[in-house]
Amino acid sequence: MTTLDTELAFATIGRLQALLDAGEICSRELVDLHLSRIARLDPGLHAYVDVHVAQSQSAADGLDALRRAGVKLGPLHGVTVAVKDLFDIEGWPTSAGSVARPPRIGEVTATAVHRLRQAGAVVLGKTHTVEFAFGGWGTNAVMGTPWNPWDLTTRRVPGGSSSGSAVAVAAGMACAAIGTDTGGSVRIPAGLCGVVGLKTTHGMVSRHGLVELCPTHDTVGPITRDVADCALLLDVIAGPDPLDAASRSSPVRRLAPSLRFPVAGMRAWVLPDGERQHVDAEVLSVYDAALQAFQDLDVTLVRQPLPTSLTEAMQIAGQLMSAEGYANLGALFERDDLDFDPHVRRRILLGRDISAARYQQLLAARAHAQAAMQQAMMNVDVCIFPTNAIAAIPVSDVDELLTPLSLLGRFVNLLDLCSLALPAGFTRQGLPVSVQVIGPGLGELQALQLGHAYQQATCWHLAHPRGLD
Repeated sequence: MTTLDTELAFATIGRLQALLDAGEICSRELVDLHLSRIARLDPGLHAYVDVHVAQSQSAADGLDALRRAGVKLGPLHGVTVAVKDLFDIEGWPTSAGSVARPPRIGEVTATAVHRLRQAGAVVLGKTHTVEFAFGGWGTNAVMGTPWNPWDLTTRRVPGGSSSGSAVAVAAGMACAAIGTDTGGSVRIPAGLCGVVGLKTTHGMVSRHGLVELCPTHDTVGPITRDVADCALLLDVIAGPDPLDAASRSSPVRRLAPSLRFPVAGMRAWVLPDGERQHVDAEVLSVYDAALQAFQDLDVTLVRQPLPTSLTEAMQIAGQLMSAEGYANLGALFERDDLDFDPHVRRRILLGRDISAARYQQLLAARAHAQAAMQQAMMNVDVCIFPTNAIAAIPVSDVDELLTPLSLLGRFVNLLDLCSLALPAGFTRQGLPVSVQVIGPGLGELQALQLGHAYQQATCWHLAHPRGLD
C-alpha cells in the first residue's frame, strides 16, 4: 500500500470531499481502497459481519457519474460508511449479533441509513455488535469479538456494544460509521479505539428500523475521525421522523457550520474528587492533561459534587436495561434450545425478576435524578469527564461480571444528556485514552464546539494504529 493510500484511508471526510471536488480522486477509487483494506485486514480484526462489494462499487460509480454531471447529493457524497448490525437495510440481513434466530431480511431501510444514502454516502456493510447490544466490553461469544487495532500482538477489547463500527473507523476500513448508545455503546468503543463518538440526546435521531434493547435509553450516533466529521454526520441523520414517536420533536438544525464559535468563557464541570477513585491512574493522568488543555482555551473548570453518584446511576440504568431488554427479548432468551452469549443471556434474564412496581420505581428514580442534574447544570455549560475508567484490556482478562466501562457511560443515558467522546492521549503501552464532553439534553452544539476547539489545539485525533498500512 502506498503512502497516498494510507493517507486516504485515514483522511477525514472534510479532506476527502476537497479531493473529490477537485477531481483528484473519485468515489470508486475510495470505495475500492476501503474494500481492499477490509479484504486484507478484517480476517484478523473482525469488524464486519457483511461486506457488500458489488453494491458498494455500483453505488460509487453512480455517485461519480452524478458528480461529473455537476450534481452533489450532500455533504457525504461519495464517502464510505459502515453500519452497526442492528439497523435494517432493505434486502440485507440483520442478525443483531445473535445466532439464536435466523437473520431477518430487512423489509425497510432504517431512517438513519436512508438519510446517509440520501446525503451521498456509500454503505460498505454491516459491523459486529455485542449480542443485541447488551455489553460494554465488545465481546461476543457466538459471533466473535472484534480485535482492537491499537495492539496487533495482544487481542484487546474493542469496547461495546458498537464494537465493529469503532474498529472499522479506527483501522481505516470506512470513513465513518453509525452505532447505538444505550449505556455508553458509541462512546466506550470510540474511546478504546481512539476515534470520536457522539451519544445524542434521546429522540434526536430516529430509531426507526433499529433492533431495540431499552427504548427509554436507546440512541443513535456517529463514530468518526474528528469532531467536524461527527457534526456532518449528525446534521445528516438527525431530525424529526414520523415513524419514531420519540423523534417527532427533534429540532431541525445544522450544527457543522457553527463549530468555530469561540469557547472562551465556557464553564465545564469536572469529575468530582469522590469519583476519581474509580478511574485508573494512567487514565486520570491523561484526563488531567486534557483539563489543562481546556483551561488553555480559557474554559473555566467547575468543581462540585454529583447529585446522583455514578455508581447509583449505573445501577438504576442497568436495572432499566434488563427490565426493558427482557420485555423485548425475554421470550427468546427463555428458550433452552438456542445458542446465546451466556453473559448477555444472564443480563437479559435479570429483568424477569423486576416487577411492574419495581419498574415504575426505577422510572421515578430516573425522573428524580434527571431533575436534580438539570438543576445542578444551571451554572455550567458542559461536563468534562473521562470516557472510560480504564484503557483496553486483553480479552483474556475480561470478567463479564464486572462493568467498569459502564460507570462513566450509563449515567449519561439515564439522565438523557448528550456526550462527545474525544481522543485525549495514550497510556504507556500506547493504548488510547478518551475524554467526553457532556452537554445537557439537546446540548450537542456546545459539546461539538468545545470538542472542535480542543482538536484544533491538540493532535491526538490525528494518530492512527501502526502496522495497518
